[in-house]
Amino acid sequence: MALPEINFLDPANITDPYPHFRALVADNPVHWNASIGGWCLTTYEDVTLALRDARFSADRIRPFVEHQGEDASEQIKMLGDCLGLWMVFNDSEKHIHLRKLANKAFTRRAVAALTHRIEEIVDEQIDGFIGKDTFDFMAGFSWLVPARVIAVMLGIPDKDLDDLKRWSDDLAGFVLASRIDPDKYNKAAASLEDMNAYFANLIERRRANPGDQIIDGLINAHDGDELLSLPELVASCVLLLFAGHETTAHFFSNGLRSLILFPDEMEKLKQNRDDAPFVTNASDEMLRWDGPAISTVRVLTEDVSWPSPDGPVAMKKGNRVFAFNGAANHDAAVFAEPHVLDLTRENARRQISFGHGVHMCLGANLARLEGLVGFPKIVSRMQNISFADPAPEWIDTLLTRGVKHLHLKADVT
Repeated sequence: MALPEINFLDPANITDPYPHFRALVADNPVHWNASIGGWCLTTYEDVTLALRDARFSADRIRPFVEHQGEDASEQIKMLGDCLGLWMVFNDSEKHIHLRKLANKAFTRRAVAALTHRIEEIVDEQIDGFIGKDTFDFMAGFSWLVPARVIAVMLGIPDKDLDDLKRWSDDLAGFVLASRIDPDKYNKAAASLEDMNAYFANLIERRRANPGDQIIDGLINAHDGDELLSLPELVASCVLLLFAGHETTAHFFSNGLRSLILFPDEMEKLKQNRDDAPFVTNASDEMLRWDGPAISTVRVLTEDVSWPSPDGPVAMKKGNRVFAFNGAANHDAAVFAEPHVLDLTRENARRQISFGHGVHMCLGANLARLEGLVGFPKIVSRMQNISFADPAPEWIDTLLTRGVKHLHLKADVT
């Protein structure tokens, strides 16, 4: 018998969605949910199949704007025009075009070259906690480490990060489907306009004084045979900044929170902090247990008959589908005892917090490198870590999972 519909807008389900996810995986894996206005897929098999299925379109921005019709505000139209250039909101040839050019700049070699600077940034942020009785790990580390790394890649001075953080937070309310902010469209549009102007100016300065960072690789790709238009180039920079810090910030805070909740696993990480394969696997397990990606939204381009335990389900063209990465990562058919954090889990690499299929996160290698550098330093330099606030406030989006603040106590050296 199917479970009653889960209200994803309930604050309790924002705080801890996993018991509900595991119940849905077991008893109601495919269903329509009125509270979010879409189909829900929760098993590992269904989620990964959907994310590989071309009928499940990543282009959810243009349909949203078109649905507003003649009543669409100028702000919403502007959001549609700009975000419609993000590779994550495009399919087929357009996605291939944008991603191919981004890949020319975002190479493994370019990412690996950041290792030493990441080490310095991690240590500098931990230094800021020395001597403090309590501190906000989210504000002082989780957000700033990936933001400063992305700033290096894009040639952004640290002094501009506060503005970019504010603009990015406003944009997140729209992109990540805030559940409660009634003014999210106006905030997002105003901040996106500011970000576009900022990056257009930055690109002009880099053209005049080029360097060897990833932004210069993007500009060179723009100047090559396969062209990125200036709006596409600006959109790519905004996307890299937004996606590059948002997800990794929650990776750090959610990951450290999981280690505090499982102290034996934290001790394992301390003992094996110099073992890169162990740390990599541990990072994957933290991403699986409580990763930054709750769900991925797709829009159906045609009617789809989708299998379910109770028989085929008729999904209609234009319906939204929420493929719940967080539920798939807790599917007991794939991950034994999914409620347990086990840093030695043999198949932790199968987690799908970085997505799946052609839209697999472009910055996955960078996030892995930041975790490989960051977590060993955290457990080495921060002893007796505990919560100063055991009940943090969680952000209210349907797509991303993370806390607004993570107040901790620790002996920091």
